[in-house]
Amino acid sequence: MNHRRETRGVVFDMDGVLINSHPAHRAAWKEFLRQTGNHVPDAELAFILEGRTRAEILRHFLGDLPEAELQSYGQRKDEIFRRMEPRIEPVPGVVEFLDKLRRCGIVCAVATSASEIRTTSTIERMGLGDSFAAIVTAGDVTAGKPDPMVYRLACERMMVRPQHALAFDDAFAGVRAAVAAGLRCIGVSSNGLRETLLEAGAERVIPDFTGPELDIVLR
Repeated sequence: MNHRRETRGVVFDMDGVLINSHPAHRAAWKEFLRQTGNHVPDAELAFILEGRTRAEILRHFLGDLPEAELQSYGQRKDEIFRRMEPRIEPVPGVVEFLDKLRRCGIVCAVATSASEIRTTSTIERMGLGDSFAAIVTAGDVTAGKPDPMVYRLACERMMVRPQHALAFDDAFAGVRAAVAAGLRCIGVSSNGLRETLLEAGAERVIPDFTGPELDIVLR
């Protein structure tokens, strides 16, 4: 049996998969940390691109903060990021790929470590509000990636079993989360992380959504 023909749902991470947001994401965190008196070397900022929730990133750099401070600091960081948002573009080919999935009757969802407000505003700004049957964000789960909860919940909300779903993620922790939830996973990377994503369990790695190899998902 060709298991690829059984794909009934596709789940997308957001940052680095739907949108090319990593440069702005990194710049916003760097500016936020500078404003709070924390001058973090660029090498250490790689932590923010590993599928972590906002709260996990804040605790990593600022310590074990109470919930009220996490919310306040998180809002400050998001305000910085919002000023950079107009420059962020979709990952090449992803809008067209989503349209193909819709025409093939394949249901789609988002599973991201970002906040609900930022996720919703980003999807609406891209004009993709009708593309997803389910959107799962950091506020919907009690543990972030690599915990599989976010991908399991996305499948539940799509009403698709994990073994019939395919994930696209760009981080080691995200791929691990998808695979642990029982989904097949394709890594997305244009920055040299191919081997890392394959090691995490991705069955292949693509630079974006423009290649012909994605047609196999639609068959």
